[in-house]
Amino acid sequence: QVQLVESGGGLVQAGGSLRLSCVASGRIISIDRMGWYRQVPGQQRELVAVVTSIGDINYADSVKGRFTISRDNAKNTVYLQMNTLKPEDTAIYYCNAVLRNTYLSGPTDYWGQGTQVTVSS
Repeated sequence: QVQLVESGGGLVQAGGSLRLSCVASGRIISIDRMGWYRQVPGQQRELVAVVTSIGDINYADSVKGRFTISRDNAKNTVYLQMNTLKPEDTAIYYCNAVLRNTYLSGPTDYWGQGTQVTVSS
């Protein structure tokens, strides 16, 4: 099956930077898009950034100009460079991939286990 494994979360002071990585592994035929979402306990999961297989990118307004998403298609890996972090960026960050792992079915959502990002003031 397919696994998404995230790394790079942690504790950082406001104004600092972190870089998240997510590797997709397993039976993968193609990946339509990969991205990052975040969730604060008691709140809905929200989009942070997403990149398609052809390089189209979308960011949440709250992270534009501070976060950069990138993707290595050959390695099935997506990165999120987070700069000028703010306390309100504190959340669990989840990697998401929409991909095909059979030739008979359509694209399917897969999620990582999440990585905690904590920004102290």
